[in-house]
Amino acid sequence: MLGQPKTPGSGDVCVVVPTVREPECVRAYVANARTHGFDTDRLHVVLVTEDFCDTTAMTAMLEDLGVSGVVFDGTRRTQWLDRNGVGEFAHLVPEASHAQTSFGLLYLWAHDFPYGVFIDDDTRPHADQDFFGTHLRNLGFEGDLEQVASDEQWVNVLYQNADEHGLYPRGYPYSAMDETVERTTAAVDDVVASQGLWTNVPDLDAVRILTDGDLQGQAQTRTSAADFEDDFVVAPGNYLTVCSMNLAFRREVVPAFYQFPMDDNEWGVGRFDDIWSGLLLKRACDVLGKQVYNGRPLCEHNKAARSTFSDLTDEVHGLELNEHIWEVVDGAGGNADSYAGVARDIARRLADGDFSAYENGAFLNHCGEYTLDWLDCLDALTDTQPTAVAQPAGDD
Repeated sequence: MLGQPKTPGSGDVCVVVPTVREPECVRAYVANARTHGFDTDRLHVVLVTEDFCDTTAMTAMLEDLGVSGVVFDGTRRTQWLDRNGVGEFAHLVPEASHAQTSFGLLYLWAHDFPYGVFIDDDTRPHADQDFFGTHLRNLGFEGDLEQVASDEQWVNVLYQNADEHGLYPRGYPYSAMDETVERTTAAVDDVVASQGLWTNVPDLDAVRILTDGDLQGQAQTRTSAADFEDDFVVAPGNYLTVCSMNLAFRREVVPAFYQFPMDDNEWGVGRFDDIWSGLLLKRACDVLGKQVYNGRPLCEHNKAARSTFSDLTDEVHGLELNEHIWEVVDGAGGNADSYAGVARDIARRLADGDFSAYENGAFLNHCGEYTLDWLDCLDALTDTQPTAVAQPAGDD
């Protein structure tokens, strides 16, 4: 029956793609896997979309590609949550927001996938790089690797050619700019996340795009493979921007990897979901002695033209908060012995903190409360037997 979701089979990699515009991006990633000899039977693709999108065509695409997968619009997400006994937590996944990648995390958690991969639909893999194979090798990496730190406790993931292009990625605090970079070598033996970086359109915030002279949301300055010569980790006690457009991770990090609730909130804050989740992830890694691997595989980011001012509208309400939330994160979870323990301490400090000195400071309290709910939701899913989503009426 066309449109009937497939439940996970023998695959161990859950590929989460939030999409309303270009679900066909999956074809390029599956083709890349086959070109490089990566076993596509290992993949289970989860397309997270909306009720107004053509889910039947998306399911037909997965069947045509011969890969396991399922398509979740808003109706199917609600059904899946209800059938798995966590319908009360539906608020954790905002509608029509990139932050709905959190649903993919819940699905991965419930079905016990050991690995997850986030892919944005406006990206494509580099033909000369084994996308999935490289990510999984990074997650299993053991050896010496470049380690980067700065006197501002922040590392610009574009640092390698920053003297020429001058770029700082979306989410990098303005107060941490003009940092002094320190490069050393570290022994790496427990990688839990692999962040692939991006060529073509850099991932910048709207203010930086405007200063780069671009009104179409893309930035005039572009990046190439030459800007990413060395893979690296970020030193303990330092933070980095984590972008979910090209990211692989181990299941164990999910409790400390909630994609924060953006867009659908009374404060109008958007576009910091993956950035703030990356803060929790990095703090948990530091506490637990884990690492985030950065560099390859690269993807090509082909961000569609749109008003830079539209992005600015989504970001401006959270810009001041972004300058300070990491300071809360940095002081939390030091005595924890699990990802959930680190995340819970951070969440409580956010939920109970007084952030009235900042514009929209109450949004941080909101994020803390939602993160506590996130942890409760994961606990509830752990205690249930996951099911496939029910078919919406009339879909056959």
